[in-house]
Amino acid sequence: MRKLFGTDGVRGKTNVYPLTGDVAFRLGQAIVLTFKGKNRMKVIIGKDTRKSGYIFESALTSGLCSMGANVYLVGPMPTPAIAHLVRSFAADAGIVISASHNPAGDNGIKFFDRKGYKLPDDVEAKIETLVLENKMSAENVKIEDVGSAFRIDDAQGRYIEFAKGSVGNMSLSGLKIVLDSAHGAAYKVAPLIFSELGADVLSYNNKPDGLNINKECGALYPDVLKSLVLGNHADVGISLDGDADRVIMVDEKGNILDGDRIMLVCAEFMKKNKTLKKNVVVGTVMSNMGFEKKLGENGINFLRTKVGDRYVIEEMRKNDYNIGGEQAGHIVLSDYNTTGDGTVTALQVLSIMKKSKKKLSELGNFESFPQILTNIEVKEKKPIEKLKCKKIIQESEKELGSNGRILVRYLGT
Repeated sequence: MRKLFGTDGVRGKTNVYPLTGDVAFRLGQAIVLTFKGKNRMKVIIGKDTRKSGYIFESALTSGLCSMGANVYLVGPMPTPAIAHLVRSFAADAGIVISASHNPAGDNGIKFFDRKGYKLPDDVEAKIETLVLENKMSAENVKIEDVGSAFRIDDAQGRYIEFAKGSVGNMSLSGLKIVLDSAHGAAYKVAPLIFSELGADVLSYNNKPDGLNINKECGALYPDVLKSLVLGNHADVGISLDGDADRVIMVDEKGNILDGDRIMLVCAEFMKKNKTLKKNVVVGTVMSNMGFEKKLGENGINFLRTKVGDRYVIEEMRKNDYNIGGEQAGHIVLSDYNTTGDGTVTALQVLSIMKKSKKKLSELGNFESFPQILTNIEVKEKKPIEKLKCKKIIQESEKELGSNGRILVRYLGT
């Protein structure tokens, strides 16, 4: 079993292996050895608002520069913005320092290739081997070949224009929006994007202090957004997580829209307008059976992958599908971006509301199957097929038949 990478990059507690400065330094070196071409390598580094981001930003930069790469630092920016900026700057790779929806004491490091896609398992395995063997050396890199680091001042503006362009800069005038940025990476750009398109934006949780990211706010706390929407008599609520690659929404009646329902809003509109490629939506094993049933009633096929938006993206790329995502709010709309983008997804939903002249409560409705999620701490990750509970799982699945599902999996952390 791999020792560094989980379902979404390298994650853990700050200053506890593997989330240490020396590992980050070696990851920077390994990235150069993995992706370097004939020319000097260019790497974009962004981060969320965690205080510990400074540790890993500096360590990664040192590792990259020591091996001859130039580094472009953009500061706090959404994960999907880095995916876009890699392409915008014609860079060789992108790095995001973020633990997404996790608390401030955690952090993580995830990577994008030159096309803005997360790395497949085999490339991560190659990087991991280089880091764990710890045989990399910069002693043969001449001083004139050592890389430099640059701060990019217009990165936010580039992403803002990209996001607005995803809906053709359409006017959102007349919409009153409550926006919860989770004190995270989108705290600056998201309010500007919606307000520049003419929406009346009430912005909350947009004052990061390095320690309050995701703290009782953001996509993991939709009831906070629900209260704000109802209290402000808003048309819609938008809640992002710490790195803004996922979104949860609330309609004007206070109903919470998770990733499944948001995907249904988009998929039904896309099918009606003949833009749903191959009539397929890609989800994961976590998606609700009620969602799958509703798609079937609309004549839309549904495919499931392992948990993790990168597995959704791999399936989408392999078969040229253009919508997929997770119940947790990672929605991938490949007509616009190469990874989950909470802000762009919310913009698509708002544009559907405007184009259809409907309230959000009138869109994407389905009857959810009861769904219970329980986390259990374990001392070690033995193969599930070797555990004593395997027989109980099989018996329970037989009892449920086609009316339910049982999923037992280890978390990436």
